[in-house]
Amino acid sequence: MQTVSAAGQTAQVGAVIPSFSWSGPGELDLFGQVVATKPQFDGPIRPLLQLTHITIDPQVAQLLRSDDPRQLKLSLSQQLAQGWARYFVWETLIAAGFAVVALIAVAGIRRQSHLTMLKTVGAGLAVVVAVNIGGVLLTASSTPTVLRSVKTLDDLVGADPLAPAAQGSVARPLPGVQAVVIGDSTAAAVGNPVAGNASALDRACGRSSASYAADLAAVNNWNVLNLACSGATIQNGLLGVQVLGDGQVAPAQLNEAEQATRAKVIIVSVGADDVEWSIMTRLCVASAVCNDAVSTAYFNQLLSAFTRSYYQLLGDLASLPGTPAVLVNEYYSPFGQNIGCLARYGLTGAKEKVLLARLGQLNTVLAEGAQVFGFGVADPQFTGHELCTADPYVQGPGDPAPLHPTATGELAIALADQQALPKLQGLTPASAISPAAGTD
Repeated sequence: MQTVSAAGQTAQVGAVIPSFSWSGPGELDLFGQVVATKPQFDGPIRPLLQLTHITIDPQVAQLLRSDDPRQLKLSLSQQLAQGWARYFVWETLIAAGFAVVALIAVAGIRRQSHLTMLKTVGAGLAVVVAVNIGGVLLTASSTPTVLRSVKTLDDLVGADPLAPAAQGSVARPLPGVQAVVIGDSTAAAVGNPVAGNASALDRACGRSSASYAADLAAVNNWNVLNLACSGATIQNGLLGVQVLGDGQVAPAQLNEAEQATRAKVIIVSVGADDVEWSIMTRLCVASAVCNDAVSTAYFNQLLSAFTRSYYQLLGDLASLPGTPAVLVNEYYSPFGQNIGCLARYGLTGAKEKVLLARLGQLNTVLAEGAQVFGFGVADPQFTGHELCTADPYVQGPGDPAPLHPTATGELAIALADQQALPKLQGLTPASAISPAAGTD
């Protein structure tokens, strides 16, 4: 397998086991999940690609958004085609090496002279190389052309199809909405009081009347549509439908947001469920250490997958009708200097450092992506109000939703958003929350 890297994506290129059919798809191994490629290849020998790493940094993202996508196309397509060519060069050299050993052995058995042996080895080697080159040209001649047509790895395997919306769901225009909140349980304010007029879907998603969306609505005199749902990820919640535990299906949040045709701003809180932050935290606390190689590799894989989905989401947000401003929320730190009250649950200072480092990696991806697309970033601060403090903004182990914001924590997030809103192009909030109102 030959390693190639382009556009933030590292892959290995090789060949699948030949089949008896004259044409068909190749294979793409996505972190252990093998799927057929979208393009068809002529010949029984077809490419095998193993995706091993995804990193989308600001430079790559700028390239993805370039007005001249040919740069990206040439970069990835040439790398794939060259990797394919290198694979068969090595295959031919290895075959030639085995042939030389076999031919020398035959010549030795026949007790040929050195000159005759050289002629035998030379002739046999020429035949082996010719057969290999001819076989590749005959059985895989179209592969380089197909690979050169690939712009991204999505062109090879296609996009993950989004689940259809629930039957009977009819898109409704929402012209009276000034702001939309999409995201996960942090934005839903799970664990806080539910409004008396909450719908069945509101209750299933854990949406609270104490959410930062409600705080922003009150201070700006806005109609804020809160579509956030507990457990939502980008693919299963924001871009696609989300199947909830009670059998309900929440429509894709971005599709719902598109109906708010006059919304001034879209606020996004997402990522924790994509990287399984809650599960990783529980595993860390329960384990002797939580920076072991296995859990670290698993987290890095989840973060890479999230990064790719996140940039897909950002691209979709940038193309929303009416071009509303977009504000991305980073995640607050639930732990402070004093974690003594959590010692009995197994949290140590060393484990805290690992968890905060991983949270920092997630926030870095969130901030860099938003900045590349020209979106705003809000960084809620819970300093002095973390777990184990006198007035925590975070729900503790005995609360309905541990590690999630309290009502005051939601207000602190609203403060961070309110302070970031005037910096967004084309957006002037009706009023601002004073710092004292959000921190004490």
